[in-house]
Amino acid sequence: MEGRLRLKLKGLSIKSTPSTFYLAILSSHLSQVRAMASSPFKKVQIQRDNGTFDAYVIGKDNAPGIVVLQEWWGVDFEVKNHAQKISQLGSGYKALIPDLYRGKVGLEVAEAQHLMEGLDWQGAVKDIEASVNWLKENGSKKVGVTGYCMGGALAIASSVLVPGVDAVVSFYGVPSPQLADPANAKAPVQAHFGELDGFIGFSDIKTGKDLEEKLKASGIPHEVYFYPGIGHAFMNCSPEGAERRKKMGLHDKDEAAVEQAWSRFNSWMGRFLSN
Repeated sequence: MEGRLRLKLKGLSIKSTPSTFYLAILSSHLSQVRAMASSPFKKVQIQRDNGTFDAYVIGKDNAPGIVVLQEWWGVDFEVKNHAQKISQLGSGYKALIPDLYRGKVGLEVAEAQHLMEGLDWQGAVKDIEASVNWLKENGSKKVGVTGYCMGGALAIASSVLVPGVDAVVSFYGVPSPQLADPANAKAPVQAHFGELDGFIGFSDIKTGKDLEEKLKASGIPHEVYFYPGIGHAFMNCSPEGAERRKKMGLHDKDEAAVEQAWSRFNSWMGRFLSN
């Protein structure tokens, strides 16, 4: 009865006896538990309508809050890298990542695109509103919203649709007019785009310039920046993030532009979120 099990994962075939198979599962589970225990993030549950969703919080308890919105990948290493950095900027922020995909993470482009296309965008805006309210109820007098790619578009949407947002910084993403018209923005918006961004109608240079005109029409304080020589997702400069960009055909890299964008982010949030 000692038979053998065959596991297949993305073309990799692994043979194992049942005993070694279960030991491998246990080892993987223990590794996940250790990773969770050592994580600087605190997992919380936030109420929305008749249910709850998970969110991940890092930073000083009574600091100004910033909701950090994921790319189309989901709540992965890169959005956590961003949130951790944000929590340490200036005098410190309390950063919160709402899990818009409810635990799902895309590992490949097709997967991520499928998750984004299946997103309830109106529901995501409700998640953002609930996150802003949670931060204000838990020690943050003022709250900003930032996001990257898909999250960047949602951040701008929040400036239109979410009461209580005090400032927004968006990276390479603009919402569809069906979701939110930036001409109706009510919170100050700063936006960042790479001049080589090829996502037409979402984050290319023309879309960024159209956004700038709409923000002018809104009358709210705004800044829109374009960075030469770089494309989409240029803020993703961790080793894993850089490798993933290369797989997408994005080989550009400009550390000076990334640092300049963070500096502008810090100045903007400091200007509007200081208590």
